[in-house]
Amino acid sequence: MTFLMGNGAVITDAAKPRVIPNGGVAWQADRITQVGPEAALRRQYPDATYLDARGGLILPGLINVHHHFYSALARGLDPGTPMANFAEVLDRLWWRLDRALDAETVRLSAELCAAECIRHGCTTVFDHHASPQCIDGSLDTIAAAIETAGLSAVLCYEVTDRNGPEGAAAGIEENLRFMQARHGDPRIRGVFGLHASFTLSDETLSEIARRRPTDGGCHVHVAEDPVDVEETVRAFGIGPVARLERHGLLDSRALLAHCIHLDKAAYATIARTGAAILHNPESNANNGVGRLDFAKTASRRCLVGLGTDGMSSSMLRALRYAFLSHRGARADPNAGFKAIPRLPAANVEIARRFFDEPVLGELRPGAPADLIAVDAAPPTPLHPANVFGHFVYGASEYPVRHTVARGNVLFEDHRHTTVDPTAIAAEASELSPALWERFHALAWGTPYLG
Repeated sequence: MTFLMGNGAVITDAAKPRVIPNGGVAWQADRITQVGPEAALRRQYPDATYLDARGGLILPGLINVHHHFYSALARGLDPGTPMANFAEVLDRLWWRLDRALDAETVRLSAELCAAECIRHGCTTVFDHHASPQCIDGSLDTIAAAIETAGLSAVLCYEVTDRNGPEGAAAGIEENLRFMQARHGDPRIRGVFGLHASFTLSDETLSEIARRRPTDGGCHVHVAEDPVDVEETVRAFGIGPVARLERHGLLDSRALLAHCIHLDKAAYATIARTGAAILHNPESNANNGVGRLDFAKTASRRCLVGLGTDGMSSSMLRALRYAFLSHRGARADPNAGFKAIPRLPAANVEIARRFFDEPVLGELRPGAPADLIAVDAAPPTPLHPANVFGHFVYGASEYPVRHTVARGNVLFEDHRHTTVDPTAIAAEASELSPALWERFHALAWGTPYLG
Protein backbone atom coordinates (compact mmCIF):
# COMPACT_ATOMS: atom_id res chain seq x y z
CA MET A 1 0.00 0.00 0.00
CA THR A 2 1.19 3.50 -0.85
CA PHE A 3 0.57 6.55 1.33
CA LEU A 4 0.85 10.17 0.33
CA MET A 5 1.00 13.24 2.56
CA GLY A 6 0.38 16.40 0.60
CA ASN A 7 -1.14 19.88 0.44
CA GLY A 8 1.70 21.40 2.41
CA ALA A 9 5.09 23.05 2.16
CA VAL A 10 7.68 20.27 2.36
CA ILE A 11 10.90 21.05 4.24
CA THR A 12 13.22 18.17 3.47
CA ASP A 13 15.78 18.24 6.29
CA ALA A 14 17.39 20.29 9.03
CA ALA A 15 20.96 20.62 7.77
CA LYS A 16 20.47 21.79 4.15
CA PRO A 17 16.74 22.11 3.69
CA ARG A 18 14.96 22.23 0.37
CA VAL A 19 11.51 23.80 0.36
CA ILE A 20 8.88 22.36 -1.96
CA PRO A 21 5.73 24.52 -2.10
CA ASN A 22 2.56 22.52 -2.72
CA GLY A 23 4.68 19.46 -2.08
CA GLY A 24 4.12 15.91 -0.98
CA VAL A 25 5.83 12.81 0.38
CA ALA A 26 4.96 9.28 -0.71
CA TRP A 27 5.92 6.10 1.14
CA GLN A 28 5.44 2.37 1.05
CA ALA A 29 5.94 0.16 4.12
CA ASP A 30 8.61 1.92 6.21
CA ARG A 31 10.43 3.77 3.38
CA ILE A 32 9.89 7.03 1.57
CA THR A 33 9.57 6.42 -2.17
CA GLN A 34 9.22 9.92 -3.63
CA VAL A 35 9.30 13.57 -2.55
CA GLY A 36 8.23 16.38 -4.84
CA PRO A 37 5.36 18.49 -6.13
CA GLU A 38 2.07 16.98 -5.00
CA ALA A 39 0.52 17.09 -8.47
CA ALA A 40 3.28 14.87 -9.86
CA LEU A 41 3.02 12.45 -6.95
CA ARG A 42 -0.77 12.15 -7.35
CA ARG A 43 -0.25 11.21 -10.99
CA GLN A 44 2.39 8.67 -10.01
CA TYR A 45 0.34 7.19 -7.14
CA PRO A 46 -3.33 7.69 -8.05
CA ASP A 47 -4.54 5.08 -5.55
CA ALA A 48 -2.45 6.22 -2.58
CA THR A 49 -4.04 6.66 0.83
CA TYR A 50 -3.97 10.43 1.31
CA LEU A 51 -3.13 12.51 4.39
CA ASP A 52 -3.99 16.18 3.96
CA ALA A 53 -1.56 18.64 5.59
CA ARG A 54 -4.17 21.40 5.13
CA GLY A 55 -1.61 23.91 3.87
CA GLY A 56 0.79 23.44 6.77
CA LEU A 57 4.41 22.34 6.99
CA ILE A 58 5.51 18.79 6.16
CA LEU A 59 8.70 18.00 8.06
CA PRO A 60 10.89 15.05 8.99
CA GLY A 61 9.88 13.46 12.29
CA LEU A 62 11.44 15.30 15.22
CA ILE A 63 14.16 13.80 17.44
CA ASN A 64 14.63 14.29 21.20
CA VAL A 65 18.10 13.35 22.43
CA HIS A 66 17.48 13.58 26.21
CA HIS A 67 14.20 12.73 27.92
CA HIS A 68 13.16 11.32 31.31
CA PHE A 69 9.92 9.37 30.91
CA TYR A 70 9.90 8.46 34.59
CA SER A 71 9.16 12.07 35.53
CA ALA A 72 5.68 11.98 33.97
CA LEU A 73 3.81 11.30 37.22
CA ALA A 74 5.54 14.11 39.11
CA ARG A 75 3.22 16.70 37.58
CA GLY A 76 1.81 18.73 40.48
CA LEU A 77 3.76 16.77 43.11
CA ASP A 78 4.70 18.84 46.18
CA PRO A 79 7.97 17.54 47.69
CA GLY A 80 6.78 18.79 51.08
CA THR A 81 10.11 20.45 51.87
CA PRO A 82 12.01 23.53 50.69
CA MET A 83 14.72 23.01 48.08
CA ALA A 84 17.39 25.69 48.11
CA ASN A 85 19.69 24.38 45.37
CA PHE A 86 19.97 21.72 42.69
CA ALA A 87 21.54 19.17 45.02
CA GLU A 88 18.42 19.43 47.17
CA VAL A 89 16.14 19.22 44.10
CA LEU A 90 17.80 15.90 43.26
CA ASP A 91 17.78 14.57 46.81
CA ARG A 92 14.33 15.74 47.91
CA LEU A 93 12.41 15.35 44.66
CA TRP A 94 13.88 13.15 41.92
CA TRP A 95 15.77 10.64 44.05
CA ARG A 96 12.66 10.06 46.11
CA LEU A 97 10.41 9.81 43.07
CA ASP A 98 12.58 7.24 41.32
CA ARG A 99 12.69 5.11 44.51
CA ALA A 100 8.89 5.24 44.72
CA LEU A 101 8.33 3.90 41.22
CA ASP A 102 7.11 0.35 40.69
CA ALA A 103 6.57 -1.67 37.52
CA GLU A 104 3.10 -0.25 36.86
CA THR A 105 4.09 3.39 37.30
CA VAL A 106 7.19 2.85 35.15
CA ARG A 107 4.88 1.51 32.44
CA LEU A 108 2.38 4.32 32.77
CA SER A 109 5.06 7.00 32.74
CA ALA A 110 6.44 5.59 29.51
CA GLU A 111 2.99 5.29 27.94
CA LEU A 112 2.11 8.88 28.86
CA CYS A 113 5.35 10.27 27.41
CA ALA A 114 5.14 8.14 24.27
CA ALA A 115 1.66 9.53 23.61
CA GLU A 116 2.96 13.07 24.15
CA CYS A 117 5.89 12.46 21.81
CA ILE A 118 3.45 11.41 19.11
CA ARG A 119 1.24 14.45 19.70
CA HIS A 120 4.24 16.76 19.37
CA GLY A 121 5.66 15.06 16.27
CA CYS A 122 8.66 13.40 17.93
CA THR A 123 9.31 10.06 16.23
CA THR A 124 12.71 9.19 17.78
CA VAL A 125 13.54 9.69 21.47
CA PHE A 126 16.49 9.00 23.77
CA ASP A 127 15.24 8.18 27.27
CA HIS A 128 17.27 8.03 30.49
CA HIS A 129 15.53 5.90 33.12
CA ALA A 130 15.82 5.31 36.89
CA SER A 131 13.69 3.16 39.23
CA PRO A 132 15.92 1.71 41.97
CA GLN A 133 13.17 -0.51 43.45
CA CYS A 134 12.28 -1.85 39.99
CA ILE A 135 15.45 -2.28 37.94
CA ASP A 136 15.29 -5.74 36.39
CA GLY A 137 13.21 -5.65 33.22
CA SER A 138 12.40 -1.94 33.53
CA LEU A 139 13.86 -1.21 30.08
CA ASP A 140 11.71 -3.97 28.58
CA THR A 141 8.67 -2.31 30.11
CA ILE A 142 9.58 1.02 28.52
CA ALA A 143 10.41 -0.65 25.21
CA ALA A 144 7.00 -2.33 25.15
CA ALA A 145 5.33 1.08 25.54
CA ILE A 146 7.48 2.49 22.73
CA GLU A 147 6.67 -0.42 20.44
CA THR A 148 2.94 -0.18 21.08
CA ALA A 149 3.04 3.55 20.38
CA GLY A 150 5.07 3.01 17.19
CA LEU A 151 8.10 5.19 17.93
CA SER A 152 11.86 4.60 17.74
CA ALA A 153 13.99 4.98 20.86
CA VAL A 154 17.42 4.63 22.44
CA LEU A 155 16.95 3.50 26.06
CA CYS A 156 19.19 3.14 29.09
CA TYR A 157 19.10 2.56 32.83
CA GLU A 158 20.80 5.08 35.12
CA VAL A 159 23.68 3.39 36.98
CA THR A 160 24.63 5.12 40.22
CA ASP A 161 26.31 4.27 43.53
CA ARG A 162 23.95 6.39 45.60
CA ASN A 163 21.69 3.37 46.18
CA GLY A 164 24.53 1.08 47.24
CA PRO A 165 26.66 -1.54 45.46
CA GLU A 166 23.76 -3.91 44.81
CA GLY A 167 21.79 -1.18 43.03
CA ALA A 168 24.82 -0.23 40.92
CA ALA A 169 25.42 -3.87 39.99
CA ALA A 170 21.75 -4.37 39.06
CA GLY A 171 21.82 -1.25 36.87
CA ILE A 172 24.90 -2.49 35.04
CA GLU A 173 23.27 -5.84 34.36
CA GLU A 174 20.04 -4.22 33.14
CA ASN A 175 21.93 -2.11 30.62
CA LEU A 176 24.05 -5.01 29.38
CA ARG A 177 21.06 -7.36 29.05
CA PHE A 178 18.98 -4.80 27.18
CA MET A 179 21.79 -3.70 24.87
CA GLN A 180 22.43 -7.31 23.89
CA ALA A 181 18.73 -8.08 23.43
CA ARG A 182 18.19 -5.04 21.19
CA HIS A 183 21.42 -5.18 19.23
CA GLY A 184 20.52 -4.61 15.58
CA ASP A 185 16.86 -3.86 16.33
CA PRO A 186 15.60 -1.46 13.64
CA ARG A 187 13.61 0.73 16.03
CA ILE A 188 14.81 0.30 19.61
CA ARG A 189 18.44 0.32 20.73
CA GLY A 190 20.26 0.45 24.04
CA VAL A 191 23.03 2.69 25.36
CA PHE A 192 24.78 2.45 28.74
CA GLY A 193 23.13 4.79 31.23
CA LEU A 194 25.03 6.54 34.02
CA HIS A 195 23.75 9.16 36.45
CA ALA A 196 26.67 11.58 36.92
CA SER A 197 30.30 11.47 37.92
CA PHE A 198 29.69 12.62 41.49
CA THR A 199 27.45 9.60 42.26
CA LEU A 200 29.68 7.00 40.55
CA SER A 201 32.67 5.33 42.19
CA ASP A 202 35.86 4.48 40.37
CA GLU A 203 35.05 0.80 40.85
CA THR A 204 31.69 1.17 39.12
CA LEU A 205 33.11 3.22 36.23
CA SER A 206 35.90 0.66 35.76
CA GLU A 207 33.34 -2.16 35.69
CA ILE A 208 31.26 -0.33 33.09
CA ALA A 209 34.31 0.43 30.94
CA ARG A 210 35.41 -3.22 31.13
CA ARG A 211 32.05 -4.76 30.28
CA ARG A 212 30.24 -2.39 27.94
CA PRO A 213 30.20 -3.28 24.24
CA THR A 214 32.78 -1.40 22.19
CA ASP A 215 29.98 0.23 20.17
CA GLY A 216 27.68 0.64 23.17
CA GLY A 217 28.23 4.27 24.10
CA CYS A 218 27.08 5.88 27.33
CA HIS A 219 24.43 8.44 28.28
CA VAL A 220 25.43 10.49 31.35
CA HIS A 221 24.70 13.81 33.04
CA VAL A 222 27.75 16.08 33.11
CA ALA A 223 28.17 19.36 35.00
CA GLU A 224 24.47 20.16 35.09
CA ASP A 225 25.22 22.02 38.32
CA PRO A 226 28.51 22.97 40.02
CA VAL A 227 27.90 20.17 42.53
CA ASP A 228 28.95 17.59 39.93
CA VAL A 229 32.27 19.33 39.31
CA GLU A 230 32.96 20.23 42.93
CA GLU A 231 32.13 16.81 44.39
CA THR A 232 33.98 14.95 41.63
CA VAL A 233 37.13 17.01 42.19
CA ARG A 234 36.82 16.62 45.96
CA ALA A 235 36.38 12.84 45.81
CA PHE A 236 38.54 11.91 42.83
CA GLY A 237 40.92 14.80 42.21
CA ILE A 238 39.84 15.56 38.62
CA GLY A 239 36.76 16.94 36.88
CA PRO A 240 33.92 14.84 35.44
CA VAL A 241 34.98 15.01 31.77
CA ALA A 242 38.61 14.11 32.50
CA ARG A 243 37.36 11.29 34.72
CA LEU A 244 35.11 9.86 32.03
CA GLU A 245 38.00 9.98 29.57
CA ARG A 246 40.33 8.32 32.09
CA HIS A 247 37.90 5.41 32.25
CA GLY A 248 37.64 5.17 28.47
CA LEU A 249 34.01 6.28 28.29
CA LEU A 250 34.31 9.20 25.87
CA ASP A 251 33.82 8.45 22.19
CA SER A 252 31.44 9.30 19.35
CA ARG A 253 28.60 7.44 21.08
CA ALA A 254 28.99 9.23 24.40
CA LEU A 255 25.97 11.41 25.18
CA LEU A 256 26.78 14.12 27.72
CA ALA A 257 23.68 15.88 29.03
CA HIS A 258 23.94 19.56 30.05
CA CYS A 259 27.72 20.30 30.26
CA ILE A 260 27.06 23.78 31.64
CA HIS A 261 29.82 24.22 34.22
CA LEU A 262 32.95 23.13 32.36
CA ASP A 263 36.26 24.78 31.57
CA LYS A 264 37.91 25.18 28.17
CA ALA A 265 39.98 22.04 28.60
CA ALA A 266 36.86 19.94 29.20
CA TYR A 267 35.13 21.27 26.08
CA ALA A 268 38.30 20.61 24.09
CA THR A 269 38.30 17.02 25.32
CA ILE A 270 34.67 16.57 24.32
CA ALA A 271 35.37 17.94 20.85
CA ARG A 272 38.47 15.77 20.41
CA THR A 273 36.70 12.56 21.42
CA GLY A 274 33.62 13.22 19.28
CA ALA A 275 31.21 12.98 22.22
CA ALA A 276 27.91 14.85 21.91
CA ILE A 277 26.58 17.47 24.31
CA LEU A 278 22.83 17.43 24.96
CA HIS A 279 21.42 20.91 25.62
CA ASN A 280 18.26 21.13 27.79
CA PRO A 281 17.49 24.84 28.17
CA GLU A 282 13.95 24.60 29.58
CA SER A 283 14.98 22.19 32.32
CA ASN A 284 18.09 24.21 33.13
CA ALA A 285 15.97 27.32 33.61
CA ASN A 286 13.42 25.42 35.70
CA ASN A 287 16.15 24.10 38.02
CA GLY A 288 18.01 27.41 38.16
CA VAL A 289 21.33 25.74 37.35
CA GLY A 290 22.55 28.22 34.75
CA ARG A 291 22.67 27.87 30.99
CA LEU A 292 24.92 26.41 28.35
CA ASP A 293 26.42 29.07 26.10
CA PHE A 294 25.48 27.17 22.99
CA ALA A 295 27.20 29.44 20.49
CA LYS A 296 30.50 29.42 22.35
CA THR A 297 30.33 25.66 22.87
CA ALA A 298 29.59 25.01 19.22
CA SER A 299 32.43 27.32 18.20
CA ARG A 300 34.76 24.94 20.07
CA ARG A 301 33.75 22.27 17.53
CA CYS A 302 31.51 20.43 19.98
CA LEU A 303 28.46 18.66 18.56
CA VAL A 304 25.47 19.97 20.53
CA GLY A 305 21.97 18.50 20.30
CA LEU A 306 18.68 19.44 21.94
CA GLY A 307 16.62 17.62 24.55
CA THR A 308 13.77 18.29 26.95
CA ASP A 309 15.07 16.49 30.07
CA GLY A 310 11.59 15.35 31.09
CA MET A 311 10.12 18.86 31.08
CA SER A 312 7.92 18.07 28.06
CA SER A 313 7.97 16.20 24.77
CA SER A 314 7.67 19.27 22.52
CA MET A 315 10.83 19.69 20.49
CA LEU A 316 9.61 22.71 18.54
CA ARG A 317 8.85 24.51 21.77
CA ALA A 318 12.26 23.52 23.18
CA LEU A 319 13.88 24.92 20.03
CA ARG A 320 11.99 28.19 20.44
CA TYR A 321 13.05 28.44 24.09
CA ALA A 322 16.68 27.66 23.23
CA PHE A 323 16.63 30.54 20.76
CA LEU A 324 14.88 33.09 22.99
CA SER A 325 16.90 32.26 26.12
CA HIS A 326 20.14 32.53 24.14
CA ARG A 327 19.09 35.91 22.78
CA GLY A 328 17.95 37.09 26.20
CA ALA A 329 21.16 36.03 27.93
CA ARG A 330 23.23 37.80 25.31
CA ALA A 331 21.02 40.90 25.54
CA ASP A 332 21.39 41.01 21.79
CA PRO A 333 18.40 41.07 19.41
CA ASN A 334 20.65 39.76 16.63
CA ALA A 335 21.96 36.71 18.50
CA GLY A 336 20.99 33.16 17.75
CA PHE A 337 20.10 33.03 14.07
CA LYS A 338 23.45 31.49 13.11
CA ALA A 339 23.97 29.21 16.10
CA ILE A 340 20.63 27.81 17.26
CA PRO A 341 19.44 26.43 13.88
CA ARG A 342 22.23 23.83 14.14
CA LEU A 343 20.49 22.05 17.01
CA PRO A 344 17.94 20.02 14.99
CA ALA A 345 20.62 18.95 12.51
CA ALA A 346 22.82 17.83 15.41
CA ASN A 347 19.96 15.72 16.74
CA VAL A 348 19.78 13.97 13.39
CA GLU A 349 23.53 13.32 13.41
CA ILE A 350 23.34 11.93 16.95
CA ALA A 351 20.45 9.61 16.10
CA ARG A 352 22.27 8.30 13.03
CA ARG A 353 25.13 7.21 15.27
CA PHE A 354 22.81 4.75 17.00
CA PHE A 355 20.71 3.45 14.12
CA ASP A 356 21.88 1.87 10.89
CA GLU A 357 20.08 4.59 8.95
CA PRO A 358 22.40 6.98 7.09
CA VAL A 359 19.53 9.19 5.86
CA LEU A 360 17.40 9.12 9.01
CA GLY A 361 15.90 12.56 9.58
CA GLU A 362 15.50 13.49 5.91
CA LEU A 363 12.59 13.45 3.50
CA ARG A 364 14.11 11.70 0.49
CA PRO A 365 13.64 8.39 -1.31
CA GLY A 366 15.00 5.50 0.70
CA ALA A 367 14.87 7.27 4.04
CA PRO A 368 12.79 5.93 6.93
CA ALA A 369 9.22 7.16 6.57
CA ASP A 370 9.30 9.42 9.64
CA LEU A 371 7.37 12.60 8.86
CA ILE A 372 4.92 15.02 10.39
CA ALA A 373 2.55 17.79 9.35
CA VAL A 374 2.27 20.93 11.47
CA ASP A 375 -0.73 23.28 11.22
CA ALA A 376 1.46 26.28 10.47
CA ALA A 377 0.46 27.46 7.00
CA PRO A 378 3.18 29.94 5.99
CA PRO A 379 1.63 33.43 5.80
CA THR A 380 4.83 34.89 4.32
CA PRO A 381 7.43 33.65 1.82
CA LEU A 382 9.15 30.42 2.90
CA HIS A 383 12.58 29.50 1.53
CA PRO A 384 15.65 27.64 2.81
CA ALA A 385 17.25 30.73 4.30
CA ASN A 386 14.29 31.57 6.56
CA VAL A 387 13.06 28.11 7.58
CA PHE A 388 14.28 28.63 11.15
CA GLY A 389 12.31 31.87 11.47
CA HIS A 390 9.16 30.02 10.44
CA PHE A 391 9.92 27.37 13.09
CA VAL A 392 10.48 29.64 16.10
CA TYR A 393 7.93 32.33 15.23
CA GLY A 394 5.32 30.04 13.70
CA ALA A 395 5.45 26.25 13.84
CA SER A 396 6.44 26.13 17.52
CA GLU A 397 3.06 27.67 18.40
CA TYR A 398 0.91 25.39 16.24
CA PRO A 399 -0.28 21.81 16.79
CA VAL A 400 0.96 18.78 14.89
CA ARG A 401 -1.77 17.39 12.63
CA HIS A 402 -0.20 14.10 11.48
CA THR A 403 2.65 11.98 12.85
CA VAL A 404 4.04 9.08 10.81
CA ALA A 405 6.83 6.85 12.16
CA ARG A 406 8.47 4.17 10.04
CA GLY A 407 5.52 4.38 7.70
CA ASN A 408 2.84 3.89 10.34
CA VAL A 409 0.31 6.67 10.88
CA LEU A 410 0.37 7.26 14.65
CA PHE A 411 -1.53 10.55 14.71
CA GLU A 412 -4.07 11.53 12.05
CA ASP A 413 -5.97 14.82 12.06
CA HIS A 414 -5.03 15.43 15.70
CA ARG A 415 -6.15 11.97 16.87
CA HIS A 416 -3.98 9.12 18.13
CA THR A 417 -4.32 5.84 16.23
CA THR A 418 -2.08 3.51 18.27
CA VAL A 419 -2.66 4.59 21.88
CA ASP A 420 -5.50 6.10 23.91
CA PRO A 421 -4.02 8.95 25.96
CA THR A 422 -7.31 9.57 27.78
CA ALA A 423 -7.41 5.98 29.02
CA ILE A 424 -3.73 6.10 29.97
CA ALA A 425 -4.28 9.32 31.94
CA ALA A 426 -7.31 7.80 33.68
CA GLU A 427 -5.27 4.78 34.80
CA ALA A 428 -2.45 7.06 35.89
CA SER A 429 -4.85 9.14 37.97
CA GLU A 430 -5.83 5.97 39.81
CA LEU A 431 -2.27 4.83 40.54
CA SER A 432 -0.46 8.14 41.07
CA PRO A 433 -1.91 8.82 44.55
CA ALA A 434 -0.29 5.63 45.86
CA LEU A 435 2.96 6.61 44.14
CA TRP A 436 2.82 9.98 45.85
CA GLU A 437 2.16 8.30 49.20
CA ARG A 438 5.23 6.13 48.76
CA PHE A 439 7.17 9.23 47.76
CA HIS A 440 6.22 11.15 50.89
CA ALA A 441 7.09 8.19 53.10
CA LEU A 442 10.68 8.22 51.85
CA ALA A 443 13.40 10.17 53.64
CA TRP A 444 15.93 12.37 51.92
CA GLY A 445 19.59 12.84 52.70
CA THR A 446 20.95 10.23 50.28
CA PRO A 447 24.78 10.09 50.26
CA TYR A 448 26.13 10.72 46.79
CA LEU A 449 28.18 7.52 46.77
CA GLY A 450 25.94 5.37 48.99
